[in-house]
Amino acid sequence: MLIGVAAVLAVVIAVLPASLVTHWLPRPVRAADFSGSLWHGSAGTISVNGHEAGAIEWRLHPGALLRLTVSADLHWVKVGFVIDAAVKIDRHGFSAKDIKGSGPVSDLHDLGVAAGWRGRADIDIRELRGNFTRLLAAAGDVKVSNLASAQIADGADLGSYDLALAPDAVATDGSVSARLNDAGGPLEVQAVIHYSATQRTGVLSGTLKERPGASPALRNELDNLAQLRGRDPQGRIPAELEFSF
Repeated sequence: MLIGVAAVLAVVIAVLPASLVTHWLPRPVRAADFSGSLWHGSAGTISVNGHEAGAIEWRLHPGALLRLTVSADLHWVKVGFVIDAAVKIDRHGFSAKDIKGSGPVSDLHDLGVAAGWRGRADIDIRELRGNFTRLLAAAGDVKVSNLASAQIADGADLGSYDLALAPDAVATDGSVSARLNDAGGPLEVQAVIHYSATQRTGVLSGTLKERPGASPALRNELDNLAQLRGRDPQGRIPAELEFSF
């Protein structure tokens, strides 16, 4: 009987238009330019709080509906940035696995991510889970290469970095801690990023040190910072940067 019900659901979902997903979107999200069906469809235009957010394609798994769960494979594109993920949503919250993708950091500027920065990001998040009020778990890595900003060291290449989320990265209060380390290049970085979900603020704390290949402009900026912060016996400069969402 369950197989029969699943078959009926599959047929119904296959003939319903993709535009029906608008009834389940969160209030800040808008979608248009639909094609396909509710089962396998796409939205060519997405916006979040009025900001352009690319396009998305989805493929539902009808059998999950028998467990009152929405399960789907997602393919998201924003100019040259592409992400694939397997997502589940039920009455308790959401979960996403195998979140993989890459693309230019500059293609995310419309979403307020790394505004003014250039480089390439590679995302490999093994798990992302939460209820509808806060994040419960996150594990994986975000790697950024050829990072640069016009406001730092005259736009010189700042190297590559790895942001690592350990399995215990999310605390019981929803705060998140991650390790940030350089992957070679002109700047040696060892830092921890702590994000407070209640205050919606983050703090990056760690040390910086130039390598022999650093540009004169970068060396000059680090020397100016060292005059304020000083250096430890290994020549590293303590740094602390606060930011908000």
